Amino acid sequence: MTDSVTAEVPTIHLDPLGTDHHGEAARMRELGPVVRVILPGDVTVWAVTTHELVAQLVTNPLVSKDWRNWSKIQSGEITDEWPLVGMIKVTNMVTSDGDTHQRLRRPVTRTFTRGRVEDLRPRLEANVTELLDALPSHAVDGVVDLRPHFAYPVPMNMICELFAVPVEWRRRLRELVESIFLTNVTPEEVVATQRERHELLNRLVDLRRAERGDDLTSALIELGEQGEETLTQEELIDTIWLFLTAGHETTLSLIVNGVRALLTHPEQLELAMNGDAATWHAVVEETLRWDAPIGNFPARYPLADIEIAGVPIAKGEAILAPYSGVGRDPEHHGDGAAEFDITRPPSKHLAFGGGPHVCLGAHLARLEANVALPMLFARYPNLSLAAPVDELPPVPSFFSNSAASLPVRLG
Repeated sequence: MTDSVTAEVPTIHLDPLGTDHHGEAARMRELGPVVRVILPGDVTVWAVTTHELVAQLVTNPLVSKDWRNWSKIQSGEITDEWPLVGMIKVTNMVTSDGDTHQRLRRPVTRTFTRGRVEDLRPRLEANVTELLDALPSHAVDGVVDLRPHFAYPVPMNMICELFAVPVEWRRRLRELVESIFLTNVTPEEVVATQRERHELLNRLVDLRRAERGDDLTSALIELGEQGEETLTQEELIDTIWLFLTAGHETTLSLIVNGVRALLTHPEQLELAMNGDAATWHAVVEETLRWDAPIGNFPARYPLADIEIAGVPIAKGEAILAPYSGVGRDPEHHGDGAAEFDITRPPSKHLAFGGGPHVCLGAHLARLEANVALPMLFARYPNLSLAAPVDELPPVPSFFSNSAASLPVRLG
């Protein structure tokens, strides 16, 4: 490995406000398979730009998910005031490796089963019906913003019910979750968010210790008390935090992106409206590929000096995975990768990651989208965008890939 090779690798400033995830990803691919990326605070990391390289990265045993292996954290360059620290410095299965990762993942796999998720379908359908009934009441001059009034409460209500979060806490919880994905927050806000979310989750655990129920918080506590799958208090609250954040933020974006895709591709919407459950499944999978909810996911850290596509990357340097970007990689998805086509032959996407860290909540996200989208269009078949698609503001985040609002006319 040589310094001259590293010096030739192009560098790109990643837009912290996420104004053009797909255009940015295309520019990164044009620059090469491996690029250097500058994050907020002038923090330089690496990024791989193709589907195949991301797929290799997420399965490479020489690359860690543990933030403690990031040399910039070890040196003190990254502090607790960095805007993105809330996505990185947590203690759960997403930021662990090997035996520790398996120890933290097992309690969730034992409690968060496919059967338990499928049992939610009747409650999910009832929740969606209630939200659809209420949509006209949210209209202003005939326009309803689907993001806060439909796409957000569908997954938020379900994940909070799963973990028995009191109803009166949920509005503030949503604000805390949203703040960790934003890159336009102050250092003081970052620190305050971390402090408050710890306090809230500790209160939730204490509440469920005192009042057990048929929920995942109680189940995780009971596994620990039985000595079967013991988590420390910090591991327990960070595991719950993981599901409360990933369990609704990504599905919220999936629903927004699915509606936006269908409303801007009327021929695809007609196919979906005239199709069956399998057709709507294809809508969800194509949305996940074409407009994945996660833009850029931090991060992975080599445990030794490695080489990716001929580029040397030193031990402890951070590597970014641009999940939404590689969904349109023409080398993997063909010349029509940039087109939204629900009749496309199935091909593997990376919207839920891969390898040992593949998303445990994928079955819940798919269930929610496969229920919410067809029910929405069945109730409001003349739904239409109330603003040009290129004027829809993005979520100001390099992580979340979605529109910050989705104004529609119900028709």
